[in-house]
Amino acid sequence: MNSSKRKLLTSDGYDRLQQELKHLVSVERPEITKIVSWAASLGDRSENADYIYNKRRLREIDRRIRYLMKLFENAERVTYHAEQAGKVFFGAWVSLENLEATQQVRLRIVGTDEIYDQKDVVSIDAPFARACLGKRVDDEVVVITPEGKKVWYIIDIEYNL
Repeated sequence: MNSSKRKLLTSDGYDRLQQELKHLVSVERPEITKIVSWAASLGDRSENADYIYNKRRLREIDRRIRYLMKLFENAERVTYHAEQAGKVFFGAWVSLENLEATQQVRLRIVGTDEIYDQKDVVSIDAPFARACLGKRVDDEVVVITPEGKKVWYIIDIEYNL
């Protein structure tokens, strides 16, 4: 596997994306294909809303299937190893506190393909995640933002085992 093209995925993310691919191929695509065939059999397709909408949906499904299949060609499932204990690495749940803003956040560092539709995750490629890597509880994390330098402190590190 070419390391420059490898796509890191947590075990949870790998399984979730595999389930999505399976569902698209075995459930959604066949259902939409039936609807498109039925709508096409009605005749004039230019003003047939069922045909137009579902044909578009079929293209979206096919696009996502192609994307996921290509992803899994280079996907690498990253699992927890005991050496990671006490430090922030890929897959970690990190709780941080900004004393200046009296703000706390809890985020999981995941692959770029896992952030889709999730609010409590951050991509491994994000500056915030990069700043956390290798740090321990009570370490300072400095992140440069458009508003200036922000200082966070790591208050907890967890891994899904």
